[in-house]
Amino acid sequence: MADATVVPSAPIGGDCAKEPIHIPGSIQPHGFLLALDEPGLTIRRASVSCESWLDWPAEALLGRTLHTLMPVPDAQLGRLSALVTEDGSLFYLGEVELLRRDGSTARFQLVAHRHDGVLMVEFEPGSTQGEMMMTPYALLAGLLGQLQHAVDLQRLCELAVGEVKRLTGFGRALLYDFDHDGHGRVLAEACDPDYPSYLGLHFPASDIPEQARALYRLNRVRVIHNADYQPVPVVPVLDPQTGQPLDLSHSVLRSVSPVHLQYMRNMGTLASMSISLVVEGRLWGLISCHDHMPHPVPFHIRTACELLGRIVSLQIEAKEAHALSGRRLELRRMIVQMLAAMADCDSVAAGLLAVPETLLAFGRADGAAIIAANHCDLVGQTPPLPVVRALADWLRERTARGPCFTDNAVRDVPELPGLADSIGGFLAVSISELHAHYLVWFRSERLRTVNWAGQPKKQGEAGPLTPRSSFALWQEQVAQHCLPWDEVEVDSALELRNAVLGIVLRKAEEMAGLAEELQKTNKELEAFSYSVSHDLRAPLRHIAGYAELLESYDGAQLSERGQRYLEHIAQSARFAGTLVDNLLTFSQMGRSALRPSAVNLNNTIEAIRREMVPDYEGRQIDWVVHPLPQVTADAAFLHLALRNLLANAIKYTRSREAARIEIGSWEVADEVVVYIRDNGVGFDMRYVSKLFGVFQRLHRLDEFEGTGIGLASVRRIIERHDGRVWAEGVLGEGATFYFALPAKAAPHRARSGG
Repeated sequence: MADATVVPSAPIGGDCAKEPIHIPGSIQPHGFLLALDEPGLTIRRASVSCESWLDWPAEALLGRTLHTLMPVPDAQLGRLSALVTEDGSLFYLGEVELLRRDGSTARFQLVAHRHDGVLMVEFEPGSTQGEMMMTPYALLAGLLGQLQHAVDLQRLCELAVGEVKRLTGFGRALLYDFDHDGHGRVLAEACDPDYPSYLGLHFPASDIPEQARALYRLNRVRVIHNADYQPVPVVPVLDPQTGQPLDLSHSVLRSVSPVHLQYMRNMGTLASMSISLVVEGRLWGLISCHDHMPHPVPFHIRTACELLGRIVSLQIEAKEAHALSGRRLELRRMIVQMLAAMADCDSVAAGLLAVPETLLAFGRADGAAIIAANHCDLVGQTPPLPVVRALADWLRERTARGPCFTDNAVRDVPELPGLADSIGGFLAVSISELHAHYLVWFRSERLRTVNWAGQPKKQGEAGPLTPRSSFALWQEQVAQHCLPWDEVEVDSALELRNAVLGIVLRKAEEMAGLAEELQKTNKELEAFSYSVSHDLRAPLRHIAGYAELLESYDGAQLSERGQRYLEHIAQSARFAGTLVDNLLTFSQMGRSALRPSAVNLNNTIEAIRREMVPDYEGRQIDWVVHPLPQVTADAAFLHLALRNLLANAIKYTRSREAARIEIGSWEVADEVVVYIRDNGVGFDMRYVSKLFGVFQRLHRLDEFEGTGIGLASVRRIIERHDGRVWAEGVLGEGATFYFALPAKAAPHRARSGG
């Protein structure tokens, strides 16, 4: 909200934006204008000022040709052949000699342009011999080198206003730029002591409505010699053939709005000149000159000022391009740092959290959020987590995948009133094509004071087209805004998004390839383990059987040591047989097809308890079984998984005088979670990653029997149902084992692979 329009050339207020200033029907009196038909150069329209300059009444010239005014028409009119375009470009054709009505001659500067099918020629008094020798380059030669070596934009602006004031002799010259809202801010000023200073002040965008800005882009120099001038009509008012007024958009003599003339008088200005600064086709700013008294500006000075304006515009463009390139390089360097961190980590969030300073510096932000569905990581100063989650929901409702940004959250996101309590604005980009994943940067509110040249909004002034009457300092406190997000930051955020999507896609492809290879390997291992375990069953049974026969027939003849050895052989053979049986069952889990059906978990638990009564007979166990839901699963496999978990709970509570085993469940999101909790020996959480591995044990075999395959079987069964398993434990206090199944499993799925 801060801009400057120091010498606006149009009225303020909503009605001013509708004023047709390009067809005023009149010109300023310091020259005259003729509108010509081609190819005969017949005068179709003429300004009334023809009479004061040539003693020809305008009506008397209508229908005549331009040859009427030329003493040597063929040579002089040949210059008009240089006008080969229809885009309104102005052509300076030098000085020409015109015939007055009494036969005398006078010299005039000639400027011509074509627009809307009409050739317009404009004449102003000719220069003196000395002025004709002063070329624009000669006038500006001393300044050009200084402009080229200006160290920064501020110095460039100061040099420009100083030179314009020297060339033109105006009492004040100032330069202001326009911000993204169109407001003007005075960057540099050179003025005589008796002029009020506007340096650093802001002028509202409404001082220069859009149609006036369009004319500034067309005409790089606009001069008003005397704000008290009387407009000179162009006759006829409407074209007899088209019925339209004459479009004077490109005219150098065009009369300006009477409201703007009043605006000048309210500023204490009777003469003004503006030089447009156009950068990449947009009106970047203006150099504006004021004087308390009428102040004509010779044509050669205006030409030099136009050249100066174009040079300054190019210098501004070069400096902005240089700064822009530097900023883009800096942001891309940060993108590379963040992408490198992501590549070294398992996820986008982990990578960004590894370089928090870079993440915040990228958005010149005070805080950031990395949102991945229901998970959210916060960095720096951010709104509270519930507010960030609400913002994520708000972003999810937006269909656009492009960046979303605001420098005023109160104004632009009224649905989330808590958002603006801790920030001024945010920039958010989606980092997934499928899911609600976002990167969000937050900027804090920046309280600031804007110094306006007069109150920017009119109050109590009569009439819809009335300019402001006061330009005294008027301060405004601006709140609820953050530093605006510039175009480079938004573009770079989009570039980061695309790069993240590329990384995610590449990792997904790599994971898919690894999964395919892993599936092949698992099938081979399953086939191998099945074959080995199947082939080992018979030899192990033979060993165990013959050991028993040997003990029965010849055991009495063996020494005590021999009997002990024979007992060890039998025990080891039985344990190996159990191990092989379990391994065979484990391998079959990956080879058998699932047959999903409705499973009542309460009935399953009760059946398993009855089966295992011999394992805990005589022990005191407090069974706490909460109501359990019905799930969709393979009944036999789920029975086996629950039996293994309950068997573990019974085994590892053996040392407790009063054992307690609790079984319960809950539903969250799209899952049903079942838990089995005991007060047994527990385990050290440092080794929790080993729990569900094949042959992994956290207790010695002489303390608790087992083969180390039970929990691995549980994991395989649950994962084949698209579920997940995990555990929590405290050494000496007990353990809780969890498994989660999809709330709505596919009823007809039958899979037969790992």
